[in-house]
Amino acid sequence: MADVEELLRRRLAPAFEAVAGAPVDPAIRRSQHADYQSDAALALVRRVGGNPRDIAARVVERADLGGLCSKVEISGPGFINLTVAGEALGGLLAEVTRDERLGVPLEAAPETITVDYSAPNAAKEMHVGHLRSTIIGDAAARLLEWRGNTVLRANHLGDWGTPFGMLVEHLLDIGEAEAAHELSVGDLNGFYQAARRKFDADESFQERSRRRVVLLQSGDAATLRMWRTLIDESLKYFLAVYDLLGATLGPDDFYGESFYNDQLQSVVDELAELRLLRDSEGAKCVFPEGYTNREGDPLPLIVRKSDGGFGYAATDLATIRYRLRKLHATRLLYVVGLPQQMHLGMVHATAREAGWLAPPARAEHIGFGSVLGSDGKILRTRAGVSVKLVDLLEEAVSRASAVIAEKNPDLDEQTRAAVARAVGIGAVKYADLSTDRVKDYVFDYDRMLSFDGNTAPYIQYARARSCSIFRKLDVTPPRDVDSVLIAEPAERELALALLSFEGVIDQVSESLEFHRLAQYLFHLAGTFTTFYDKCTVKYAEGEVRTSRLVLCDLTARTLQIGLDLLGIETPDRM
Repeated sequence: MADVEELLRRRLAPAFEAVAGAPVDPAIRRSQHADYQSDAALALVRRVGGNPRDIAARVVERADLGGLCSKVEISGPGFINLTVAGEALGGLLAEVTRDERLGVPLEAAPETITVDYSAPNAAKEMHVGHLRSTIIGDAAARLLEWRGNTVLRANHLGDWGTPFGMLVEHLLDIGEAEAAHELSVGDLNGFYQAARRKFDADESFQERSRRRVVLLQSGDAATLRMWRTLIDESLKYFLAVYDLLGATLGPDDFYGESFYNDQLQSVVDELAELRLLRDSEGAKCVFPEGYTNREGDPLPLIVRKSDGGFGYAATDLATIRYRLRKLHATRLLYVVGLPQQMHLGMVHATAREAGWLAPPARAEHIGFGSVLGSDGKILRTRAGVSVKLVDLLEEAVSRASAVIAEKNPDLDEQTRAAVARAVGIGAVKYADLSTDRVKDYVFDYDRMLSFDGNTAPYIQYARARSCSIFRKLDVTPPRDVDSVLIAEPAERELALALLSFEGVIDQVSESLEFHRLAQYLFHLAGTFTTFYDKCTVKYAEGEVRTSRLVLCDLTARTLQIGLDLLGIETPDRM
């Protein structure tokens, strides 16, 4: 345990309980008047009587803070100000520096977790609308896996349904060889748009497309082979985008809608047996409790349409049932935009009513807002179409290359290219993850690529500076020390920041609010910069020099792990 805030909480909690006669949260937080402050005594007046200063004094009298705090004061109406002893900080830092996980333990009770994210449509290029799901979902998968959970990435690919009748017919018209070539060069949008134009203009093509859908759904071998061509070329394209973005999604993580096709009828049958299905205008629907329209009437979740076809809900229900029964997941994450909140809520409610989704298993919608342009509207091209994700990412890397060349002209071409990719892609990811995910944010290359302010380049540069110290001094990081000397105020602030990492990771692992991790890394980078400017390492001697090298090393390692959990690379030189 290296989390100072949690250590203080554990020391104070028994004392508060003794005074209050019941468990009390000590409400520990950072303070401008000391290292930490507890204001829990103020809330106990109604329960125990007296005034809060007296209550705080009784708590301090009972608290075992020896060896941890050098100073404990009661201030104002009843705040308990806590200053951590330098020796305690030094001992905790020595423990952390010997641990490759920097004091962050694996989960005591690891789970099997599915993370449903990205979810592009086959035969269409990925656009800016896929950016947030892919970035946020990948960060969730990285973090939860690092904590020791079994994480199953699930890329719910749109690869089935009516549009594929149209696409297969277009493939036949232009010839399989030509279609394969067109798709292999990545022009998925051109292929799809050509098929769509024919479908809208030619009634005979429409009829052929509808017949082809029937053949596809009935398992016709020739149709399935051509459909497979479309899917395979789409997967190659998606994997290339994920490689550019640095996402951890691989070929084994694609679970298309087609995967669940043969499970849909059993979903309908099981819901019928459970008497959850009701007829509504010829459709088979579930009316999950708690969902109504504006008039107060129950809202239907359409499982089977009036024409006999299956709705999206049937696939989503088959998906959640599969993840619970076959994969034995206990935490199911859906990284999907906020507009899908009601639909997902109804699916999850139906799964609970069916008895599939039962404790300890739970499903969570990890919702997010939109990416906006400078005009405050959904980011689009001048022609009004969605921005291609590849174009957006390549532009970020190109701009980053220009910035890096200006900032460090001595880098060779190969190194500059690698750094530009790390900075450009990292800037895009950080701009997203540093925003509260439920809010919209404005996509601005200049702001996100800046080396000043709350940006990835600022944090990456702080780490590169901490690494450069060891190159300049030609020394290796000291990682087998008994204690670290903490004397200067800048050293103390950096030590406290470093020892907060475990608490931040614990919080974000549960909430998946990555802006909290981003804010921590930004604060750590700024605290290190102050330390770097005020506390010389080069001219320090003996224990002081060793201790400052430990602080530099821990900063570099913490920033590297933290950024890696966000999916952001950390160049050693910038």
